[in-house]
Amino acid sequence: MKTTAPGVKLTYDDFLLFPDDGKRHELLDGEHYVTPSPNLEHQRILGNLHYLVRSWLEAHPIGLVFFAPLDLVLSQHDVVEPDLFYVSHERARQVTTQENLRGAPELVVEIASKSTRKRDETIKLRLYERQGVAEYWVVDPPLGTVRVYRLARGAGSRRPRSARASAGMF
Repeated sequence: MKTTAPGVKLTYDDFLLFPDDGKRHELLDGEHYVTPSPNLEHQRILGNLHYLVRSWLEAHPIGLVFFAPLDLVLSQHDVVEPDLFYVSHERARQVTTQENLRGAPELVVEIASKSTRKRDETIKLRLYERQGVAEYWVVDPPLGTVRVYRLARGAGSRRPRSARASAGMF
């Protein structure tokens, strides 16, 4: 749900004043969006994804994986709370703080819901592309798919690749 007044472009300083009410607050191009807290299915899928990525990273210690709630500050007017994101050790030294991550991680994952699907596939896709996120996944539980968007070198557009998710994920 969008809550910003027309013509008002909020900043990260405004974002810090939002209530700690258990909902997901995000700024997308200065517009405030609020999403209810996730449901059980969403949390189960997120837990499974985190476990899989973290297990792989323990065997291949090349970076860190984080999950919501944690702010990802992409610009003064863009603050998101992805369900899951990965950042390499090299990039983590450049972009992490004690409070949040600033700058583009290599991977961002969103678990789509009825209330976020359109935003995940349009506004957030364009934002992540503009900020240089190398890979963006949209997990779609009702369809049992994961759409993978990879930033092409030197190109401004991404083409989705859909794959059926394993039964264990959903």
